[in-house]
Amino acid sequence: METALTLTNDMKLVLGLVGFTMAMFLFERIRADVVALIVLVILGLTGLIAPEELFGGFSGNAVMSIIATTILGAGLDRTGALNRLASWLLRRGHGIEQRLLLMTSAIAGLNSSFMQNPSVMALYLPVASRLASRSGLSLQRLLLPIAAAIVMGGALTMVGNSPLILLNDLLVSANNNLPSGMATIEPLRMFAPLPVGLALIAASLLYFRFRGDRLLRDDEETSVAPARTESYFANTYGIEGDVFELVVTAESPLVGMSLGDAEVLHDAPLMLALQTGNDTRLSPPADMRIWVGSVLGVMGARAQVQDFAQNQFLRLSSRLRHFGDLFNPSRAGISEALVPPTSKYIGKTAADLRLRKQSGISLLAINRDKKVMRDDVRKVPLRAGDMLVLHSIWQDLALAAESRDFVVVTDYPKGEQRPHKFKIAMAIFAITILIALTSKLPVALTLMTGVAGMLVTGVLRMDEAYASINWKTVFLMAGLIPLGWAMDSSGTAAWVAGHTVERLPEGMPIWVLELAIALLTTAFSLVISHVGATIVMVPLAINLALAAGGNPTAFALIVALSASNNLMTNSNPVISMITGPANYTSGQLWRVGGPLSLIYTGVVVLVINLMFWWTARGG
Repeated sequence: METALTLTNDMKLVLGLVGFTMAMFLFERIRADVVALIVLVILGLTGLIAPEELFGGFSGNAVMSIIATTILGAGLDRTGALNRLASWLLRRGHGIEQRLLLMTSAIAGLNSSFMQNPSVMALYLPVASRLASRSGLSLQRLLLPIAAAIVMGGALTMVGNSPLILLNDLLVSANNNLPSGMATIEPLRMFAPLPVGLALIAASLLYFRFRGDRLLRDDEETSVAPARTESYFANTYGIEGDVFELVVTAESPLVGMSLGDAEVLHDAPLMLALQTGNDTRLSPPADMRIWVGSVLGVMGARAQVQDFAQNQFLRLSSRLRHFGDLFNPSRAGISEALVPPTSKYIGKTAADLRLRKQSGISLLAINRDKKVMRDDVRKVPLRAGDMLVLHSIWQDLALAAESRDFVVVTDYPKGEQRPHKFKIAMAIFAITILIALTSKLPVALTLMTGVAGMLVTGVLRMDEAYASINWKTVFLMAGLIPLGWAMDSSGTAAWVAGHTVERLPEGMPIWVLELAIALLTTAFSLVISHVGATIVMVPLAINLALAAGGNPTAFALIVALSASNNLMTNSNPVISMITGPANYTSGQLWRVGGPLSLIYTGVVVLVINLMFWWTARGG
């Protein structure tokens, strides 16, 4: 391979775009999907990518596979598959902690082979909460092993995570710039990485069985396992007390006041319900007026409520004559919900969102970076990773959670939405996998066949399918894919690879170079996301393999797998989703996840070399 390439202006521009992308992702001055769109536009305006090819990423197999896996996951969720799974795990666990941990983590890993990792984690948060509440296991000991297994399980198939979905498109693109005489790089089949995924899941289970669980157990005093919902919210948020009814008298200064104004009065208890005439509301809107004869449903310590009633000339009743049905625990109660990185709630306040008026949900407190905020929380702008404490009717909560702007992590009574479609959904899913195993159809087409089946049979409605798609991920991926093409077509990847090989010591083993590529990709993923790291590093890895005499497919697969090897920071969406519910500190994540990430790297390089060695021998 030619290594004496001249650094051209096009190469400089591509390197500049890579540097710009890394800087923007690192400092988060601009949203990631907007950065991808800016890069896409610059590639088109500068002519680095031809106009007719520029938007090819949006119609590529990678993006369509992402969309299809998301919809398939939503279909399974609609049938209550995860509720059934939680019950089955509890029965099979027989109350033995290690067995429950092992089974839950292993099955979560298998689930992630056909669904996007954040989607699987969102489904398993309420499962973990239910298991914790019924088994006595803390969320700290449950969530990190589950999250690790989900990350590892993404390596079982070519659709288990975004980097692997991207890989085949990048391999096909690399063929356009191979040196003359080189054999074409073939796309990988659906289950090509299966041995790596199995080895990774086994390594994760063994690590937490003999080491990781011991480290988490040492920190168990900070656990937030909700053994009892009431004591958990009392200990964590100071939300405690019974529910009382306060009748507004003619002498009360609250007469004519809005509920929002009454809530901010000194020593006011939590106001959860309001009845005026025939209008009875749980989570009433802030602009609802209080009149003579109105009844307030409040929560707080008896002494606090008595003092408030006396000061505001309210008549106290500890018997729920008006709100008994509304406050029935089987119908309503307190829950926790996590704000994910993709939420439209970010940057807005509860007042802006009109949670009570639009969704019937009261925001009681916010847990942010271990700091609990309870005063005037309706005016606090929300951030990704915030843990919200909500009070609502369960049916209203389930309806609001469909938007995926928050993920409910508290187990609460809710009917399965389409339990009668469960067998149909599972049959469609099984047929989809069978087609993937036995045919040579493109992965995206196979998955879309399953999507069509779920839509035709009524497992999902089309509007629900649209709503399940994470459009931020779609734009991020489709916008950055052409950057990978430009790395290849401009010669930038070949130039970097050639100059790297020239500076390596003579006789360096290929596996050492593979380890270096794996670690570099992992480091990049901490800065520019797993998608960005894959797009930048795959062309570089392929050219490096060609320059050093290695297998380009093996190098590219190592990159795609290493891009997901982030088990210790919140830049991994899966890890960011569990940090709040389990109250993990950054030190805990690095102490437990760091060694596992090193094990991940070693397993990936070892198993991939064994796979390709066996293939070369004709095995």
